[in-house]
Amino acid sequence: MTSAKPAHIAMFSIAAHGHVNPSIEVIRELVARGHRVSYAIPASFAEKIAETGATPVIWHSTLPTEEEPEAWGTELIDNIEPFLNDAVQALPGLAAAFEGDEPDLVLHDVTSYPARVLAHRWGVPAVSLSPNLVAWTGYEEEVAAPMTAGLRASERGRAYYARFRAWLDENGIAEDSDRFVGRPRRGIVLIPRALQPHADRVDPCVYTFVGACQGDRAAEGTWHRPAAAEGKKVLLVSLGSAFTKQPAFYRACAEAFGDLPDWHVVLQIGAFTDEADLGSVPANVEVHRWVPQLDVLRQADAFITHAGAGGSQEGLATATPMVAVPQAVDQFGNADALQALGVARHVPMEEARASTLREAVLALVADPAVAARLEDVRAETAAEGGTRRAADLIEAELAASSVVRPIVRS
Repeated sequence: MTSAKPAHIAMFSIAAHGHVNPSIEVIRELVARGHRVSYAIPASFAEKIAETGATPVIWHSTLPTEEEPEAWGTELIDNIEPFLNDAVQALPGLAAAFEGDEPDLVLHDVTSYPARVLAHRWGVPAVSLSPNLVAWTGYEEEVAAPMTAGLRASERGRAYYARFRAWLDENGIAEDSDRFVGRPRRGIVLIPRALQPHADRVDPCVYTFVGACQGDRAAEGTWHRPAAAEGKKVLLVSLGSAFTKQPAFYRACAEAFGDLPDWHVVLQIGAFTDEADLGSVPANVEVHRWVPQLDVLRQADAFITHAGAGGSQEGLATATPMVAVPQAVDQFGNADALQALGVARHVPMEEARASTLREAVLALVADPAVAARLEDVRAETAAEGGTRRAADLIEAELAASSVVRPIVRS
């Protein structure tokens, strides 16, 4: 552990579980080490943040919520423009909220553009806490440029880039907007290095992989194996929290294992599927809106997952074979990475029939090479340091900073 003086740290994120949850234990650890943490977050996550000991700083967001995933649209511009719109409208209020109580260091989710602007304005270090993959050397040429070429040629795309440029100029930032979004000054990566594409080409002077930052999750509750499941293998099925309106998929999972007497299925259906749409559920399938996922995985033999960053690394941390059925954004890359590691099977949603899912799960669980590889990856990711390593790196940034303001306690 470093010996940084107690400081005021400001964290900025959006109201999305996939962006808040990966860093929540890091915040808890910083508070436990004596730092005062102000956490800028929309009201829906205030209680979750307060439980860490940090002080929620509430701001209004215009981003679509997890309850309305369809509001993100279908084109690239539909997915990136809302973040700029949100940043422009949020910046004045966030600046006002911290006026007279500016932090010594800014932590920020990759989606929080106002955080980097404010760090620049305040003259303090900014550190990205990335919940997913980061850019490697050559990323712009290999991925970003081909992806944005059409956008830059469109009227709406040109307007977006012009507005972003004007906003950065207004705030004294000369950096190109794409680099502003994708290239932080310093980044702590909250996923295992094993899930990072082209990890050997990621700049170690900028990014440090610390792997999953998991706490004891006691507040999430526990899962108890029912008496009827004693001696059986356990399968967890979960598509996360956002893209869960998939009744046909859940029916396929129930069908795949409903007639296997040596399996018990824990089926999480999320907020957007009506349990009645599942039809008749076999006796060895228990259905929940939500389960304490990590606790179930500690007892599970297999995991059918959407391959979100959180679920992927929880599967790796518990050495659970995975069938990855990605739904959106980075999940497709994660699914491919897990398969390349030899610990998972990538099954596209359009192929996720009962027979396919059953065959994939049974083959993975029966393969000793998969089990051995999972144990190797678990050991590798544990060695990355997790929560304590992330907090040490943040304290090192504080120690290197030239100014540490005294803590003002209310």
